[in-house]
Parts: sequence; structure tokens; C-alpha cells
Amino acid sequence: MLWAVAPPVPASSTAPAILIVGDSLSAGFGIEVADGWVALLQDRLTAKGYEYRVVNASISGDTTGGGVRRLQRALDRHQPAITIVELGGNDGLRATPVPIIRENLAKMVALSLESGSKVVLAGMQLPPNYGASYTDAFADLYSQVARDLEVELIPFFMEGVALNPEKLLPDMIHPNEAGQPVLLENAWKVLEPLLSK
Repeated sequence: MLWAVAPPVPASSTAPAILIVGDSLSAGFGIEVADGWVALLQDRLTAKGYEYRVVNASISGDTTGGGVRRLQRALDRHQPAITIVELGGNDGLRATPVPIIRENLAKMVALSLESGSKVVLAGMQLPPNYGASYTDAFADLYSQVARDLEVELIPFFMEGVALNPEKLLPDMIHPNEAGQPVLLENAWKVLEPLLSK
């Protein structure tokens, strides 16, 4: 497994951290890391005068179970002011039972909150071929976790990108370079109100 790391940025090493714990959507699968939405986020923060450093702890192929196992170490190391949890898509593609995904995400959110971090949960959806019962329950679990633990929610992180061939790699799953700014906007709308200068 390879950890995706945002390229060096002007932000001070003592600046508060925004920790991103995600899968291939945040690790920049199939593109240059510098073109990914995480790197674009650091660029925007810097351009707008926000003194944050973005720490990208995303691993392609990761699941919520993997996120639970590695989150505490990342929280202890980086002590983030904000944590963005972008996981669950791989669980869904493997038809992991929804209660297990929900429990894992809730654990991650709770650990982040206990560390003093604000939390943004990135909602995901599945293709319809997984059946309405499962896909509906999967989509709903994100809003349930966000509501129960009172954290911010990106309703659908892939909004404007999913099923759009102009924004996706040939696999029709992962965003290409053109899709990355859309992901940034989806995250920014929820993230910006949590930022302080």
C-alpha cells in the first residue's frame, strides 16, 4: 500500500492540520498527485490566506475497517484541527453489510471528535446495479452517522463527477484531472465554514 502525500506547500509545519483519511478518490489514483483535489485544496487554502497544512493519509483500495485501524495513529501524529473522512466506497463495492460500514464510520468520527478535531464526512453512493435495497441503505448511512454524531456532511462527494465520462478515467470509477476541481468544490462548500484565519 502506498500513502498519498500532498506535495510540499508553503504552510508552516506548526500550522493547524486538515487530515484527510480516504481511499483512491483522495489518493489521486491514475493521475499526478499534484493534480488531485487534495493538492488543489492546499493551493486554495494558501491563496485565500488560510494557515492550514493538508495532510493526505489516503490509501487506494482502503476500507472503513482499514481506516479505523490506522486513524488513531494519524490523529496522534498530526493533531488535526479538522478531519475529513472519505471512506466507504470500497466497502460498498464489496457489498459489505451496511451496519458494519456505519459502525466503522461512526468509530472514526468519534475518535476524531475525541481528539478535539472537527469532522467532515464525505457521503458516497453506489451504482444502481447493486440493487435498490442495498444502494439506498448505503447512501443513507452517511447522513445517519453525520446526524447522530453532529458532524458536517458532504451529501455526495462525487456529485457532478459520477457517471460523467468527461470527468472520469476510462474505468468510469475514478475521477480524472477534469473531475478533481469538482471534488474540491463539493468539499469546499462544507469545509470553508469550519475554517478560521
